Amino acid sequence: MRMPPGQNQSWVSEFILLGFSSDPTTNRILFIAFLLLYLSSVLGSGLITTLICLDMHLHTPMYFFLCILSLLDMGSVTTTMPQMLVHLLAQPQTISFAGCWLQMYMFGALGLTESIFFVVMAYDRYVAVCYPLHYAVILSWGLCTRLSPGTWACGFFFSLIHTFFTMRLPYCGPNMVNHYFCEGPSVRSLDCMDTNLIAMVDLVISVFMVVALLSLIVASYIRIAQAILKIKSMQPLCKAFFICASHLTVTYFYAPATYIYIRPNSSYSLEQEKQISFFYNVFTALLNPVVYSLRNKDIKRTFLKVMQRSRLAW
Repeated sequence: MRMPPGQNQSWVSEFILLGFSSDPTTNRILFIAFLLLYLSSVLGSGLITTLICLDMHLHTPMYFFLCILSLLDMGSVTTTMPQMLVHLLAQPQTISFAGCWLQMYMFGALGLTESIFFVVMAYDRYVAVCYPLHYAVILSWGLCTRLSPGTWACGFFFSLIHTFFTMRLPYCGPNMVNHYFCEGPSVRSLDCMDTNLIAMVDLVISVFMVVALLSLIVASYIRIAQAILKIKSMQPLCKAFFICASHLTVTYFYAPATYIYIRPNSSYSLEQEKQISFFYNVFTALLNPVVYSLRNKDIKRTFLKVMQRSRLAW
């Protein structure tokens, strides 16, 4: 029941995260499975970051962007997974109001930064395929070092707006969040006043971000496709195609995130939201190293060199 503003309300000081199950046996099984997923995603992204930093031949704009993407993946999954793993084994499954605010802000900031960063990576591929001879000039280190902090600033700024509008609402009970972390829509469903205006502001920001970013990505890949079709030689054609095809997997990030934040309230399903959020939070971080880097010949070559040096050192 929504309460009109101005009435005396008992404000909640913490939230209870219900997670995926209340059965102890199921939680222990989920703990092992989720721990393996978390370690795999963090180790995969950490490996990519380490290899790029160690090999001077990988100090190019493309690998610089892949290194940042790996850091974003590690940060995003670490914002949610460690706490969820603790809650699977320990009681109570509570998080303070301030902790919820911080988790929502950091998850949103890293997620928005990553979504913007996909545009930067699409632009990188556009320049590499359409203007290969001018690639080093167009994507200079000066431009790269401006694009990177620019995407972080935009992501953290828009997340601050989203988090501010969500957490300034009055929460007077119940305080049970049917989710495994503090995601905006799930927390906002517990507020005790009418939030149509705030929901509309959030929707406008989300639609603008999705439409603008996807439009830029689609435009980049249309130009890339046009350039690829003009290539006569098969070897450069195949190389360009497979590099760009892997980048089109951004759909498994954008599609579920768009559903969570832009769908109408009438179709709201908390159980479904948990599953979709888990997919684009955890599996995106798990798959990105495989899709973008571990299948890359340069990354494989660097990995083999590092392993060989390690054996010689022993």
